[in-house]
Amino acid sequence: MAGARVLVHVRRAGAGGAAAFGQSVTGVFCPAHTDVAPVSCGLERGHLLISDVPFPGSTATVLKRPPFCPAKLGGQPRGQPRGQPRGQPGGQPGVAAAVAVLLEAACGHVLLTRRATTLRHFPNVWVPPGGHLEPGEELVAAGLRELAEETGLHLEPGTFSWDLLGLWEARLCPSPGEVSAVAWLEPPVLEAIAATEDGAEGPGPGPGSFPGELPPTVGITELSPHGLRSCRIPTGILLRRAPAHGPDLERVSTGTKFALGRRRAGPDREERE
Repeated sequence: MAGARVLVHVRRAGAGGAAAFGQSVTGVFCPAHTDVAPVSCGLERGHLLISDVPFPGSTATVLKRPPFCPAKLGGQPRGQPRGQPRGQPGGQPGVAAAVAVLLEAACGHVLLTRRATTLRHFPNVWVPPGGHLEPGEELVAAGLRELAEETGLHLEPGTFSWDLLGLWEARLCPSPGEVSAVAWLEPPVLEAIAATEDGAEGPGPGPGSFPGELPPTVGITELSPHGLRSCRIPTGILLRRAPAHGPDLERVSTGTKFALGRRRAGPDREERE
């Protein structure tokens, strides 16, 4: 069906239904003054179900939102022009489920992509490859498809292992295949990015604020209609915090920082509150 989406459903204390676009999904499971909730999630009858208790086929994980989440604050979603109707194409209300892939090479480098300048939502923001689930598609299959569409990397079954790092709530409309750059980032840079918490007070740390020595620049590969070009950008760009007001900047997305932090903690450590 054209325009069909896999919608997020929520269930708490045995009751629930489709998540509304204007509500905070995280807020269903945690008090208003917090932004993290332990949940169980999985696909059920074509929906991504998030529940406060386990259900058949579900996986336990953490659900998180940024402190400045527009749904939490009752404001307009980030990147959405004022006056634009909320909801899915065709008038279908709800929250569409999407997947992002933190691809880690054997050497510990992780792949991120920079969204194209021409995109309407969050241009120039660094994110993992990803996009919306298609009807009937499993999470891993959707991630592999989006990875191949955006980067040309095809991972065959049996050549990789995977873990569900967590669920992130954000108002983002990915455009598969529309990226302006890619980068394999080294572990020290990834650690520094994960340590820059969005929503905190102050201008945010710079490269000199972290133990050890971060490189002043990182190498990226830029894409253009004329081909590929290797260049370098200041490391500080990747350590920027999301602006609470005003135009967005080239930076690593808040959800990516959350995922990188979950990757660093590992599945066997206590979940960081």
